[in-house]
Amino acid sequence: MKTEQRSNSGNTHPHGTQQSVRFQTINADQAGQRIDNYLLSQLKGVPKSMIYRIIRKGEVRVNKGRVKAEYKLQADDLVRIPPVKVSEKAQAPISNKLQQVAQLEQQIVFEDDVLLVLNKPSGLAVHGGSGLSFGVIEALRSLRPEARFLELVHRLDRDTSGILLVAKKRSALRSLHEQLRNKTIQKEYLALVRGQWQSHCKAVNAPLNKNELASGERIVRISEQGKPSETRFSIEERYGEQATLIKAMPITGRTHQIRVHSQYAGHPIALDSKYGDQDFDQKMQALGLNRLFLHAYAIRFEHPKSGETLRLSAELDSSMKGILRQLREQNLHG
Repeated sequence: MKTEQRSNSGNTHPHGTQQSVRFQTINADQAGQRIDNYLLSQLKGVPKSMIYRIIRKGEVRVNKGRVKAEYKLQADDLVRIPPVKVSEKAQAPISNKLQQVAQLEQQIVFEDDVLLVLNKPSGLAVHGGSGLSFGVIEALRSLRPEARFLELVHRLDRDTSGILLVAKKRSALRSLHEQLRNKTIQKEYLALVRGQWQSHCKAVNAPLNKNELASGERIVRISEQGKPSETRFSIEERYGEQATLIKAMPITGRTHQIRVHSQYAGHPIALDSKYGDQDFDQKMQALGLNRLFLHAYAIRFEHPKSGETLRLSAELDSSMKGILRQLREQNLHG
């Protein structure tokens, strides 16, 4: 990638950091994306409103001409990125969470030249938004400033831990998105649910409808007007009448799908703040559980470059294993 910088490189501003004018040549991996999305990845910490403003004012140029936000970049396009002030406040979220960012490096379970696979911790959003300016993808970009391309292949709820795929090349992102569309990527989750899951309940087919409340919070409900949704279930371990560890395999990929389908089957997931059961949650908290017990345990897919089938897994963390150990002991001495 060619990068030219004007003579004002390195200037600082009393209220923040002044970047320099940059001219960047778009490569094949970057082609096909909208100019606004490209600028968001290039101008870390700059709010969307400012991105749209500099495009609208003509400060961003492609091949010396003005473009609209929806313009799709082509290979060999020359993009002028103007100097943009980034306030210290905008930069703060990353620095405030440096320890969390550094820990992500320890959570990488697989990496090669086109793909990075992470065991995402619970409580960390996959990306900034909905009032959050910091997430996994922003953290990875701050860890890998030299990486020209890092994009989420799919998402995990903020409180769900486990396997998360990140593409390092646009070609890999395209390949994996096609596999998701064709439903050839297999995901396995582990969840601790209330009560004794019945052996005959092997799948839940129930349409899901996503509603956004005035607060911006998303709630998903079973509804005939919703999108077709299917999750397959199997029993991993029973803990008497109190709880069951289940494996959930989503066939579709709707928001909160496993959480809502488990609740619909009569077995809400432990410590689910939206769809859970208060009495069950209190019992699990007494054992020391302090997070949603839902973990993306394994994923199976075709490697976008080599074509080989990969199955990657991430173990439950020690605190979750500890909860299961206590339930096992309670059941034995029941």
